[in-house]
Amino acid sequence: MTTSIRNITIIAHVDHGKTTLIDNLMKQSGSFRENEVVDERLMDSGELEKERGITILAKPASINWKDSRINIIDTPGHRDFAAEVERVLSMADGALLLIDSAEGVMPQTKFVLAKALKQGLKPIVVINKLDKADQRADEVLNETFDLFVSLDANEEQLDFPVIYASGRSGWASNEIDGPRENLNPLLDLVIDHVKPAEFDKSKPFAMLSTLLYADSFLGRSLVGRISQGTAKANQQIKAINLDGEKVDEGRLTKIFRYEGTKKVPIEVGEAGDIVVIAGLEKANVADTICDTEVDIPIQATPIDPPTMSIKITVNSSPLAGTEGKKLTSTQIRERLVQEAQNNVGISFSENENKDSFEISGRGELMLEILLTQMRREGFEMTVSPPRVLFQKNENGEKLEPIEEITIDLDEEFSSKVIDSMNKRKGKLIDLKDTGKNKKRLIFHAPTRGLMGYTSRFLTLTKGTGVINRIFHSYGKFEGDMEGRRNGALISMEQGKAVAFAIYNLQARGEMFVTHNDPVYSGMIVGLSPKPGDMIINVMKGKKLTNMRTQGTDENVVLTPVRKMSIAEQLSMLNSDEALEITPNSCRLRKAVLDPHERKKLSKLSEAS
Repeated sequence: MTTSIRNITIIAHVDHGKTTLIDNLMKQSGSFRENEVVDERLMDSGELEKERGITILAKPASINWKDSRINIIDTPGHRDFAAEVERVLSMADGALLLIDSAEGVMPQTKFVLAKALKQGLKPIVVINKLDKADQRADEVLNETFDLFVSLDANEEQLDFPVIYASGRSGWASNEIDGPRENLNPLLDLVIDHVKPAEFDKSKPFAMLSTLLYADSFLGRSLVGRISQGTAKANQQIKAINLDGEKVDEGRLTKIFRYEGTKKVPIEVGEAGDIVVIAGLEKANVADTICDTEVDIPIQATPIDPPTMSIKITVNSSPLAGTEGKKLTSTQIRERLVQEAQNNVGISFSENENKDSFEISGRGELMLEILLTQMRREGFEMTVSPPRVLFQKNENGEKLEPIEEITIDLDEEFSSKVIDSMNKRKGKLIDLKDTGKNKKRLIFHAPTRGLMGYTSRFLTLTKGTGVINRIFHSYGKFEGDMEGRRNGALISMEQGKAVAFAIYNLQARGEMFVTHNDPVYSGMIVGLSPKPGDMIINVMKGKKLTNMRTQGTDENVVLTPVRKMSIAEQLSMLNSDEALEITPNSCRLRKAVLDPHERKKLSKLSEAS
């Protein structure tokens, strides 16, 4: 056993370089053999994480430095996965707060720092990406100090150490102009500043389960920091929930600890170390895993409530079963129950017939990631439009989730963006000049108005703007909000779309289908520029005659179809519409496919 253990977490806004810094820390501390092939961003092990360049799940790794072992926990930077960050902070003795030297303090920085300070952690501030041409490290340091003050940091926390670094280039320095050789100064600072927590090894074993992984060989694997005592392989253990009730009992079959990113089996786990244990089948995140003598649970940090929900049902379209393998409500239910167990940020509920399931989460990205993972696993399903979860205050007034939006853009686009945010009931809180004809706008706006706003924002700023959102609080209900103005272009019958028909219908609006795409009655094949739905025929072929002249046979040129993400498509839906998701396709459709049934329902709703 090494002499001391330090558990630190890296917290930062999305894309400020956490995962890249960990890569270089591990390479320089000798975690890999000289000839070992190492992936870039090796902590982003999931397929979607590598594709999108974001961290979705928090993951531990370990570095041996001098006489100490440093357990590092990489955390997600996106607001939708904040539940991961909140849990992980309970395992840490210290934190590295990473801040981009050009972008400075961003919404997620503020959010995660507030949580870390509340836990009593004393963060080390790392001003990263110092090799950027537009770095402004001194200003960013002042912004960071102001942020600590605004979050009511105590005197010890305000006296934070600062180090300047470039995670990509692999160096850290105590001064802006100091030597730029390696990351040793950062590792030395962690050893000096983060004091190892003191634990009682004489007490019976107990640890709080913080992360949960499904392992195909070991079964349910629980990750946590041992709070007291020692864990030995084969000892009898139990799991108790936050109320002290026993939820599971069994034998500790395996204990692992991290060496680099690999799990290494050990016989004994000591207090203070982060370990992975196997042997329990029902224990969940936030349960206390302990010796059979222990009856008092370890308190866990409460997770902020979800703000948005979607309903998922079986795929009921005429094309159901043509692409996916998992089609039944039982299969969908099992998958969603499993997700709700593994992901604390998601909650699951179902109707009495167990054929319609409601999944609630922190935001659009979290729900989109879940739906993307499911479609890759071969699921087919129908998803309802997202709905915001309201609350009521003591006086019975309706409250809705309000988000803080930070927007960085060129000055020329600011008036358009302010106008578009006003239409979404957004209030401008702050406007700063960040130099070089750039502005930073900060708004508070209801979540309802921001669904699918990112694509609209990128259009307004010609792809040059950067938008960041974070949950701020529950605020007063802002009243009705304008939905989608465009009417839907709905297919008349089932078959394959024909280029000739699409070409003639392009003038009616934006088309979502191209030649030979399968369509069915009630499927939305385009958007009209005017309000009001329109039923159209995209299968009408050209009447063939024996006339073949240059004038009559014109070349049909179709406008390319816009590729939209699941989040964008969900944000376009009106209340009477749904999204059909299969492994290869996403199709917008009316919830009721039959046009006569739709008419009856609309008359009934008008009458009521």
